[in-house]
Amino acid sequence: MSHPDHHPAAIEVHHPHPLTNPLAAPLAPVQPGPPVVQSIVLPDGRVITGYPLTPESTPVPVQPRPAVSRTAVNIALGGLGFGAVCGGLVLLTTFIAALTAFITQLITLAAVIFGGWIAVQLFGVTGHRDAGTTVNIRKAVIKRNHFHS
Repeated sequence: MSHPDHHPAAIEVHHPHPLTNPLAAPLAPVQPGPPVVQSIVLPDGRVITGYPLTPESTPVPVQPRPAVSRTAVNIALGGLGFGAVCGGLVLLTTFIAALTAFITQLITLAAVIFGGWIAVQLFGVTGHRDAGTTVNIRKAVIKRNHFHS
């Protein structure tokens, strides 16, 4: 729906031309000294001037580093191990405390039982005694300072 009095403006389209890589000339061995400035003429007529790259001046490739450093991983693993050991030590001390309380109760029980057995042996009443005769005083008859039944 264009209006008859309204004409579209002319559109100009530019297409970029990609740069082609010039063929590198073979490098001749160069005596050490100041670097030589080199100029290259591109196919479209432009001139690029700069220092040529030699194999000695190529940068050493950087080794890729892991996302997490090994030192951080070692510290984290050490912390986990320390936490596990501390948990085990807490359980060990708890076990030792419970075992000590149990042994203390066993010793106390043995002392009570053994002490009761000793008390019965010393103070208990048995059916007969070798040291004397049991006399019922109500039925006894006293004759000459002796009890007779």
